[in-house]
Amino acid sequence: MRRIYFLVPDQESCRRIVAELEASGVPQHHLHVVASMDQVLEDLPEASAWQKTELKHGIEIGVGLGASAGLLSGLLALAFPPGGLILGGGAVLAMTAAGAGYGTLVSALMKGHEQNHRVHDFEPALMRGELLLMVDIPRHDLERAKALVLEHHPEAEIGVVARRAAPSVP
Repeated sequence: MRRIYFLVPDQESCRRIVAELEASGVPQHHLHVVASMDQVLEDLPEASAWQKTELKHGIEIGVGLGASAGLLSGLLALAFPPGGLILGGGAVLAMTAAGAGYGTLVSALMKGHEQNHRVHDFEPALMRGELLLMVDIPRHDLERAKALVLEHHPEAEIGVVARRAAPSVP
């Protein structure tokens, strides 16, 4: 899957693009619209916190770091048992799971309020009243979707992002 970013000048253009993409077979749950805080997106598929924030990235980091810290703590407790306790592999697993859970929670709380760095690049346009339509589409349909939108909506600017690269808007 790839994500295409369409910078659209107004809600009416965005509605038409969404309708055309849905008619061409793109499911609505693959369409995400971001606008400035003062715009109300009535019947457009508004992007969730998952798309607008760094929550996903924070969870990924939190699981990895928390599990690593929990595993290290468990191995240290196994090697140097506190107060003469006899610990086994279950304690190591429990500490690894607890560390992963704690790391996930803390990192998600921190990153859940941080704006997605890809969306941040479009912030000046959003403040001018434009809308950002994000479309998740299979790699083989990428060119077809871009052509469909540009054919009927030359006013839309397009940027394609693959993984963690910054968007490029021609």
